Amino acid sequence: MNDRYDAGYGSDQYELVGYDEYGQPVYRQIPAQQQQQQQTYGPYAGQGYGYDPYAGGGQQAAPPYDTGQQAAVYDTGQQPSVHDTGRQPPTPAYDPYGTGGHAVHDPYGQAAGSGRQPRVAEQTAHIPQQPGPVGEPVGSRQPGGERDYDTGQFAFAEEPDGDSEDVIDWLNFTENRTERREEAKRRARSRMIALVVVLALVAVGGVGYLWYAGKIPGLSSSGAKGGTTTSAAAQKRDVIVVHLHNTGGSGTSTVLLVDNTTTKQGSTVLLPNSLALTDDDGTTTTLAKSVDGDGSSGTRDQLDTVLGTNIEGTWRLDTPYLQNLVDLVGNIDIDTNADVPDPGTKKKGAEPLVNKGKDQTLGGKAAVAYATYRASGEAQNAQLERFGQVIQGVLRKMSSDASAATTTVQTLAQILDPSLTDKDLGAFLAKLADLAKGGDYKTALLPVQSDGTLSAQTSSSVVKDILGGTAKSPSAGSAVRVSVQNATGVKDNTEKARVVLVNGGYTFLEGGTASGTQTTSKVLYSDAADKENATEVAKTLGLGAKDVAKGTVGSGADVSVVLGLDYKPSSS
Repeated sequence: MNDRYDAGYGSDQYELVGYDEYGQPVYRQIPAQQQQQQQTYGPYAGQGYGYDPYAGGGQQAAPPYDTGQQAAVYDTGQQPSVHDTGRQPPTPAYDPYGTGGHAVHDPYGQAAGSGRQPRVAEQTAHIPQQPGPVGEPVGSRQPGGERDYDTGQFAFAEEPDGDSEDVIDWLNFTENRTERREEAKRRARSRMIALVVVLALVAVGGVGYLWYAGKIPGLSSSGAKGGTTTSAAAQKRDVIVVHLHNTGGSGTSTVLLVDNTTTKQGSTVLLPNSLALTDDDGTTTTLAKSVDGDGSSGTRDQLDTVLGTNIEGTWRLDTPYLQNLVDLVGNIDIDTNADVPDPGTKKKGAEPLVNKGKDQTLGGKAAVAYATYRASGEAQNAQLERFGQVIQGVLRKMSSDASAATTTVQTLAQILDPSLTDKDLGAFLAKLADLAKGGDYKTALLPVQSDGTLSAQTSSSVVKDILGGTAKSPSAGSAVRVSVQNATGVKDNTEKARVVLVNGGYTFLEGGTASGTQTTSKVLYSDAADKENATEVAKTLGLGAKDVAKGTVGSGADVSVVLGLDYKPSSS
């Protein structure tokens, strides 16, 4: 069934008036008067043929429409009249029904011979495009059986597809979110790798520092902090000697302050007053006598000779200055080992000035009383150890800034030794203060035998490890220093050997008494330049050249002699 809206079909007829913005045809209803005229006379009455949609075998029926050959008809109201010239209309290009007729069909019912059509103001109606006849494709058939389609016959509506846009947006969002997740994973992986690398470097650096600082058990070596491969003799040290003079009583106390700049280790070396020293004339004396008699300069040189050190300056610290120093740093906190009475109180049963106990806070007066206190029957070393505690307590409270420490020293208003200026002392104390606060500080007592001499076995940890253990090279023209250790079992042999060596022009150094006897004597030298001196010493003591050998030499000596059972003093 053909439901087309066409001229001559049904009671209502429509004509094409144009196309809308989407290319769809727009129709309007033909006025009733015009419809009646067309029904009476027919659309093609002037030409002698017409279209009867209900005619049963009409030979002149034209095809319903020819979209391929007819252009769109617009009623503009200005169409010119078409005059009949008497010619036969041209044969249609295509007769879909094979009638062979010669009439040209106007699909919209307009007569070719009609004159000007009046405009009828009437509302146009939008009639949807209807499909063509069943089985008949739209378009004209060209010769050869092919159809020719004209783009003007179709309406293309480019309507946006909201769903497709949403899908594209969703795909873009999903893709971007996936890329962001992958990028975040890559960044997290990169950060994790960087963190692992940093942690590894920190761990390696920490282990290296602990190894260098000597804080790894089993890897540190004595005398060299942190297991450093630098030998003890090659390490750089700054050393000054401090003499505490007790102005309220009597006696002196001496310590060495050592700053090992190689191993970053600070030390206080306590020197007993009984330490044997040698005067310029070669006679033996003690540290206490040297401080009282020879003064700062002479004592410093003698300590250099015996200990093999290079003391850079002397700091004479009288007890009033020590009291002021403790007050300036704001008191000290130390662990006391004795109750110390107030020296200014004669009343019995009075409260002690210093109480025995841990973490005791001492002011200037209490610190001086504790540093100089020596109980009845105590050895001098007990008092010396208390002085060392006070020194370390002062260093922990002193500023680590060189300028501030120098100001503290200048505030004391004490007269220093010419070898040590206030700026040098302030800078030196600031370095030791930094080490003391960091826990890199220790106090050691120099072991001295009962006769004031040094034992090679007991003093090596202090003389060699802390002080360097290298004897100072003698100046040109000075006497060769000979250390003598008695291993004969006869005590007087030491004195006899001393007399012989001093008479021979040598400087005698007491090397102590060996714990046991030794069969043969030995004359040792450490430097090849001293081999000749060792040979001469052996001859002076009546020993043979076979007893001369290269070996370890005692501290501060050029040649070391160990007297054995083969030593005969009478032959000297």
